Amino acid sequence: MKNNSSQSYNSEENNSKKESAFSTLDSRFNQTLRNVQGLLKGRSIPGKVLLSRSDPLDQSNIQQHSPNYERSFSYNDAETSDRMSKDLEEEVQNPNKPSNNANSNGLNSSTSNIENTSKEAQKSTMGARATDSARIIKFTKVLSGTTVILEKLRELAWSGIPPYMRPDVWRLLLGYAPPNSDRRGGVLKRKRLEYLDCVSQYYDIPDTERSDDEINMLRQIAVDCPRTVPDVYFFQQAQVQKSLERILYTWAIRHPASGYVQGINDLVTPFLVVFLSEYLEGSVDSWSISDLSPDKISIIEADCYWCLSKLLDGMQDHYTFAQPGIQRLVFKLKEVVRRIDEPVSTHMEEQGLEFLQFAFRWFNCLLIREIPFHLITRLWDTYLAEGDALPDFLVYIFASFLLTWSDKLQKLDFQELVMFLQHLPTNNWTHQELEMVLSRAFMWHSMFNSSPSHLAN
Repeated sequence: MKNNSSQSYNSEENNSKKESAFSTLDSRFNQTLRNVQGLLKGRSIPGKVLLSRSDPLDQSNIQQHSPNYERSFSYNDAETSDRMSKDLEEEVQNPNKPSNNANSNGLNSSTSNIENTSKEAQKSTMGARATDSARIIKFTKVLSGTTVILEKLRELAWSGIPPYMRPDVWRLLLGYAPPNSDRRGGVLKRKRLEYLDCVSQYYDIPDTERSDDEINMLRQIAVDCPRTVPDVYFFQQAQVQKSLERILYTWAIRHPASGYVQGINDLVTPFLVVFLSEYLEGSVDSWSISDLSPDKISIIEADCYWCLSKLLDGMQDHYTFAQPGIQRLVFKLKEVVRRIDEPVSTHMEEQGLEFLQFAFRWFNCLLIREIPFHLITRLWDTYLAEGDALPDFLVYIFASFLLTWSDKLQKLDFQELVMFLQHLPTNNWTHQELEMVLSRAFMWHSMFNSSPSHLAN
């Protein structure tokens, strides 16, 4: 009995120490973590588990970067260098499999001491899962196959992609690059040449050979390009704006059902940065596109063009006349918010605020104007991993995003609501806040999307 009591006492003491190490973390993070774990416990839903965290007092859970993968990650992705535990992911992928930390130790033995571990826990950001060396090994295994199994790649990509793997993974997820490695090089070469032919045929011609509508469209694109991501200096370079102009005009001419719609210019920017990262190192703030040869610029533009086309193929009615697809999703967003947080919904309705007044831009630009640009590619990892299901999942992401400020919103009148939602306080967001949004979105999607009657009046 004494031994049992002693063990119980020691266990309680250890638990107390562990809990105190996390005392500085956001309490809402811990609550959401418990909610997600409770929701997913015993279920097999691979790849879509974001909230996992290593024990700060257990060195067996600490992982370091493999030296083979030290690279210059693009624009502030250094924030993702912290380590996260894979416990919850392993539980979901293999719910009946016992935990085995020894395997992860075999992949990466820890040399950090307790003090360093505690510091890592204090500053941990959820984007770290993208650079977890064990996950890098999984990505490498999937990508090195003769034929990439896209479902496995989606499961991995949903929780974040290692930055230097992102260009290849995005091409595959969008169906631009074929999963068969033997065909990939030939297909990409052919598609890139096709893009150059389109530019020559539609863009590199005098205005005398364009219709009035085409001239007006080109002028509107030329006006919008300098307004694209204005707080990132890279996009203010004339040569970058000229690349954007070529991509957008060529896309619009080849998609006459929608033509150019303001907002599509924002959607090119994540592709441009990701594909440029194959050729330029360091932070995006230090990049100069003039350092690249015309041939490389053409390859990058072609990849952006085709990936934009693939993305928008799944959202065609978002950019046709009156944009009915976006209006439909805004209505669904309103219903989801009403079911999840009725006090916020009721308050906004009482103040006369319509969801179209703020959420239309969210769907039109996919939150590119709402969160810091260095977080966009991480967000788009999840977007692209969703594939054809993305439009419906956007509803839950945006509901989670809006309800981040649930308490604040209920205290504002109409004018204050409008101003607040137009200038959301996200400037200092890190990967942790973004992963919180995605985690809640996944949880609510699991709860509501398979039960449409929940959203019926």
